[in-house]
Amino acid sequence: MDPQALLFLALIAAGIIVLAIFFTFVPVMLWISAMAAGVKISIFTLVGMRLRRVIPGRVVNPLIKAHKAGVDVTTNQLESHYLAGGNVDRVVNALIAAQRANIELSFTRCAAIDLAGRNVLEAVQMSVNPKVIETPFISGVAMNGIEVKAKARITVRANIDRLVGGAGEETIIARVGEGIVSTIGSAVDHKKVLENPDMISQTVLGKGLDSGTAFEILSIDIADVDIGKNIGAILQTDQAEADKNIAQAKAEERRAMAVAQEQEMRARVEEMRAKVVEAEAEVPLAMSEALREGNIGVMDYMNLKNIESDTEMRGSFGKITNDPSEDNPKS
Repeated sequence: MDPQALLFLALIAAGIIVLAIFFTFVPVMLWISAMAAGVKISIFTLVGMRLRRVIPGRVVNPLIKAHKAGVDVTTNQLESHYLAGGNVDRVVNALIAAQRANIELSFTRCAAIDLAGRNVLEAVQMSVNPKVIETPFISGVAMNGIEVKAKARITVRANIDRLVGGAGEETIIARVGEGIVSTIGSAVDHKKVLENPDMISQTVLGKGLDSGTAFEILSIDIADVDIGKNIGAILQTDQAEADKNIAQAKAEERRAMAVAQEQEMRARVEEMRAKVVEAEAEVPLAMSEALREGNIGVMDYMNLKNIESDTEMRGSFGKITNDPSEDNPKS
């Protein structure tokens, strides 16, 4: 092939590569779209975004959208919000929605809400269309001991001024639950709560539960009321069972003490018997000692034995006389 033709093809390929790099680094089509939409932005500004590692489309497209909607924002504001890690498209959409709904919302506050981690577009939509939060069944015990379960629906509207630093939905649910429990607990009879569930919503709504939160409570409606367990009866039963166990323990303690005392008395009886046997064992020794020393004679000893024998005989006769079988002899 001719060297001039090879050089020509090489120059064409190099030109194509250069143009590809140029159009990749310089967003000409995006600049043309901005100019066609009436947004005044220079090509050098787009190149500067590339150098600052900002994706031009993430800034220019929301800028075109804001310009068409009549929202006054600048390129520097959107670019700085992008560099701060915010969602530029969502912020612009929130500003447009707020303008359409006649809600006063500046770019600075909107960007702060977005950087705080809240969905600013959803907050603006909730300001126009309130949200309903449904609580789970919350249990409370009336003064008569009956458990009452209530479920509430809370209609809230976003308070844009308190979105930064304000508490969320969990706090609203917790405060409403606390109000329901206290209202049911202050009722003398659970029937009054069943007859008039509005007393719960009126009492809870009057406590200003939305203070310090990112929402404004519009209404609290009791969706369902159920009867639970008889907590008072269960507590009384548990108390009676505990009292019975205590009484049984005390009775067992007294029985153990009585058994111990009985064993102690038996031991003392055996001890006394041992002393008697010991004393009886000393009698023959004393008799022998008296005989050796001549304090008593042999005849005295014999008379003593005769008296003992006579006593045993009389005792035997007495036992025969007292035997009931002798009174009714068999024929």
